[in-house]
Amino acid sequence: MGNILSRNHFPVQGRTVVITGGSRGTGLAAGRQLAEKGANIVIVARDEDRLRQALEHIRQGAVNPQTQRFLQIRADLTLPDESVRVIEEVTAWNSGSPPDVVWCCAGSPQPTLFVDTPVSAFREQMDSNYFTSLYMAHATLQSWLKRPEKAVAGEPRDVAATAAARSSSSHHGPAPPARHLIFTASFLALFSFTGFSPYSPPKTALRALADTLSQEMNLYAAARPAEPRVRLHTVFPATILTESYAAESRVKADVTKMLEAGDVGQTPEVVAARSIAGLESGQELVTTEWLGCLVKRSVLGGSVRGGFLRALGDWIVACVMGIVMVFVRHDMDRKVRAWGRKYGASGMKSLDKQT
Repeated sequence: MGNILSRNHFPVQGRTVVITGGSRGTGLAAGRQLAEKGANIVIVARDEDRLRQALEHIRQGAVNPQTQRFLQIRADLTLPDESVRVIEEVTAWNSGSPPDVVWCCAGSPQPTLFVDTPVSAFREQMDSNYFTSLYMAHATLQSWLKRPEKAVAGEPRDVAATAAARSSSSHHGPAPPARHLIFTASFLALFSFTGFSPYSPPKTALRALADTLSQEMNLYAAARPAEPRVRLHTVFPATILTESYAAESRVKADVTKMLEAGDVGQTPEVVAARSIAGLESGQELVTTEWLGCLVKRSVLGGSVRGGFLRALGDWIVACVMGIVMVFVRHDMDRKVRAWGRKYGASGMKSLDKQT
């Protein structure tokens, strides 16, 4: 039992990890911490200068500087072809092998009230926070899973390959280490509130995409048991104390700030460390603070729970949280109504009260 509990489900030493949005924030912190665990790191972002500085910071954390390798790639991941180019470039750099881990950290929030948000901003938020990850996931899974389908002795390739793989795996030990595709969503994908209508839907869509892909990967695991399994993960951080957080605060409505009161936030280093710890423990849905952990259990639906004991624990917590969330939602609704009566519909204290 001790060996099972202590097993590392996310080994990275000597493996190649691609991190989008890796020039700052959680992506940068994750790159440094994974380099300290022996990984080869590729970071992807749009700003060339930031990429150079970030890669040097990550390189300095290498535990085996003589053997570990590092690469920066400038790309605009809101364009689907760019993700394909990134994976092709990484594969060529990696001696013809695709990356072992892809962690999607690109994206940024726009916390504004719905009616005050330009329609164009909703498209921009979806591009930045959903499609950058979807495009990268599609290019990555194509490189991991897609291959020419040829008939072997009159059989479809997968049928013949499955029989051969089963025979091979029974004689040559366990399958190789799993590959990992990681999305970075948000606490707001589990529980949203006033002021985040441009940002929460893309992050919620990421969670749904991860759940769907997690199930689809069973097709390939069953058909090709001797090949690396693909594991899907989604990280749900809450407030991250980055430079972009300061920029968010300048446009965020006062009513949103009121609802967030008491949230002290976490540094990117803490978010990265807790995310990696969750990945190493085998979690598919990873939260980085206690409130996210509680709320997650109340909205999991058909998501993978991680075994019977975790499912039982989730059920117990969900029973409690189902009651608690009634009061939480009621309290937040009450606060928003009180705000509207006192300050009007702008969401800001500084503007004249509106009727």
